[in-house]
Amino acid sequence: LLETGRTHQIRVHADHAGHPVAGDEKYGDAAFNAEMRALGLRRMFLHASSVSFEWPQGGEFSVNTPLPAELASVLERLAARPRAASRGAPRAGAPRRSAARPRAK
Repeated sequence: LLETGRTHQIRVHADHAGHPVAGDEKYGDAAFNAEMRALGLRRMFLHASSVSFEWPQGGEFSVNTPLPAELASVLERLAARPRAASRGAPRAGAPRRSAARPRAK
């Protein structure tokens, strides 16, 4: 079990860049998360399609894995929505996050 905080680090960096992870209850956009839940998202939309590294003892390790069916179905539902319903950016004037939640540093 890895306990390095890598997932948290990814979430914080994505949020800081203005692109919070879909489904992230702590750093994500509540309205967008509600839209994604309506499309079937039940967890954070995080997936490593490939991981490669060199073992300290020597040798390489590499694994590739497809997007899980649960995430692929969310993308399919999202793609099937009418174009006007898709939102590439937050609505003008809409807060991106709850004012009650402080920004992580």
